[in-house]
Amino acid sequence: MDARAKPHTSKPLASKPDSTQAPPIKNSRRELLVHDIFLITLMATLAGCGIIYEYLMAHYAGRVLGALESTIYAMIGIMIVAMGLGALLAKWLRCPFKSFAWLEWTIAFVGATALIVISLCISLAFTFPTYLQEIYGLHPSITTNGDVVKALATTAKATPFVVGALLGLMIGMEIPLIARIREQIHGQHLEHNLGTIYGADYIGAGIGAAIWVLFCLQLPILVAALSTALVNAIIGIAFLIKYQRYLPRRRALWLAHGGLLVLLAVLAGGGATWMENMHRALFKDHVLYTKVTPFQHLTITERVLGAGLPKITSLYINGRLQFSSNDELIYHSYLTHPPLLASARQEQILVIGGGDGLALRDILRWQPVAVTLIDLDGAMVSLFSGSDSEAPTAITERLLALNASAFQDPRVDVIIGDAFVEVESLVSAGRHFDTIIVDLPDPSHPDINKVYSTFFYLRLKQLLSGDGAIGIQSTSPFHTKQAFLSIGKTLHAAGFTTEQYHANVPTFGEWGWTIGTLRGEGPSARIADAPTMAITPPASWLSTPQILAAFVFSSRYFDELEKININTLGSHQLYQYHQRAWKQHDGAFFPDKNPFD
Repeated sequence: MDARAKPHTSKPLASKPDSTQAPPIKNSRRELLVHDIFLITLMATLAGCGIIYEYLMAHYAGRVLGALESTIYAMIGIMIVAMGLGALLAKWLRCPFKSFAWLEWTIAFVGATALIVISLCISLAFTFPTYLQEIYGLHPSITTNGDVVKALATTAKATPFVVGALLGLMIGMEIPLIARIREQIHGQHLEHNLGTIYGADYIGAGIGAAIWVLFCLQLPILVAALSTALVNAIIGIAFLIKYQRYLPRRRALWLAHGGLLVLLAVLAGGGATWMENMHRALFKDHVLYTKVTPFQHLTITERVLGAGLPKITSLYINGRLQFSSNDELIYHSYLTHPPLLASARQEQILVIGGGDGLALRDILRWQPVAVTLIDLDGAMVSLFSGSDSEAPTAITERLLALNASAFQDPRVDVIIGDAFVEVESLVSAGRHFDTIIVDLPDPSHPDINKVYSTFFYLRLKQLLSGDGAIGIQSTSPFHTKQAFLSIGKTLHAAGFTTEQYHANVPTFGEWGWTIGTLRGEGPSARIADAPTMAITPPASWLSTPQILAAFVFSSRYFDELEKININTLGSHQLYQYHQRAWKQHDGAFFPDKNPFD
């Protein structure tokens, strides 16, 4: 809902005409009705644009800032507060007609250029250290991250919120100005004026929200921004035509709106390329391909180490590294092989997440009868399955080589949807699986928190065969220790016999996983008793002793386990642990006790 603060209306708005305004013009009842329809329609349309701007700014801020905090909620909150301030400040604008016309021009201008300005600021902040290294000829091991660089980065990260607040401030002025315009046209105070305007505002906001969900999310975000700005510009022009008799000096307004249309045309033609170039500047490696899906921003990069050495292909989602081809095998082997070894059978496998197909590749080496994979982002699955018609052939071939064309295997059934919902459907259908692999992103956003909850794990429990096993990626056991422990404790609270293990993945550092079984021996005991692994290369380097060694932690690692809370649905406990580790502790690990005490 496009919430806005009420304007000050202690006196009739038309009781004291401003001397700078044109004298009131007497209108017939029919003319007044036409004016009312025009203004109410205008208000509903502007409310739709306002809510789209809210969602658009929140959505983009979440992408460029990596969603390490509740960016979306913070942005919407900031914009709503700014709208309230705008409504209060609107009473200081003397001529509502002239003010409204300039207001719509300014909103359209800021809305059209906001994403490019944010991209530019972020790009400059993150490329500045590299620029300093090149200027002074510093060795790559010497980092330029002093106070000035940090201040620049902080300022860049604040830019989306500053722009959002500015937009909110101006959007908040629209209701009071339209209310004043309507009363001045009627030449009297209208008793139900605010109720009428707010009714149009709320209805328009609802329609705008529907347009965002149904259409804008399917468009490139710059196209959505420019389209919304174009609507504001058209409204400004329509207002100039309709109320030109109230605007005796309007030449500057016409020139400004004409220039605005030219700017929108220029941005429509080259803005996407500019943003793409600024996005590429954020990565040290060469960017091969980027794709914006309705859910995330995918970036594929390449690093050339030298003659005769393999090229390193990496995937970034919303600017955060997901895998590097040089060591992803370590991560995916530890994710998939231990739970598969701990399962009595490996015939029916369920994978939750894993839209890159790399976990699927390793699972297929076990010769299962069928594998069901659930992933939210169909565009990502399309890219990694080779069915994305927009991706260059070289990119498609590279990605298919990485995952061994796993999605093209006839044993694989892909379900595109929210795992939280789709798992319920599988439970209702009475499905059962020998092994469940959960390869979801870190709980760095409240929306992801639900698929790390006891509620979700209880549903997975209903899907798992009694002699099967479940494996879950569980963040870093050292950088985010409380979150790691909470995942293990939450799975145990759902009725699993739970153990946790860890290994070093050079790209990420020390990483951890959680494994659970339902009956009989615990996971590590099952793995120890399992026959020698018959896994085809290149995963043959992962031996049973190697896996069992991963279950070993320092003697006091679990001393504080009793103080760790489980993650229930709606509690956001795990999200808070993850946030605390990275925001407050900067991912630093501290032993709980001095081992020499």
